[in-house]
Amino acid sequence: MGLSVSGSKPGRRRGRGRNAAISDINVTPMVDVMLVLLIVFMVAAPLMTMGVKVDLPQTQAQTMPLERKPITVTVTPDGAISIDSEPVTLETLVPAVAALAVDGTDERLYVRGDATAAYGSIMEVMGALSAAGYGQIGLITERKPAE
Repeated sequence: MGLSVSGSKPGRRRGRGRNAAISDINVTPMVDVMLVLLIVFMVAAPLMTMGVKVDLPQTQAQTMPLERKPITVTVTPDGAISIDSEPVTLETLVPAVAALAVDGTDERLYVRGDATAAYGSIMEVMGALSAAGYGQIGLITERKPAE
């Protein structure tokens, strides 16, 4: 008949028992989740950096208290640009704003665009200011009359 050399009972395997904990980690689901997150962040990251940041006013907002006169850039219906009623061109806009800005690029700027002005001309002004490093650009609007 047969002899068992290991000294254990015949029919029983060495190593893990039937109720022993499994110490292997299945990494396939974790890799799948990480790849999905990587793709999501790769798609979302360019969308977060595109565009010009603006502070749009709320309809019920109160007037903001101001310590000094703000720098206001106006775009007329024909696309003419002016800073505090002084006409400028798109090329001289950034140097003119830099000369008026006390806080440098941390200065809050306000853009007044006529409702009939071309959207592109207002975006050119905001894009030039944003490219120069000004991050606090607000749009000035009028409050709608109560109906």
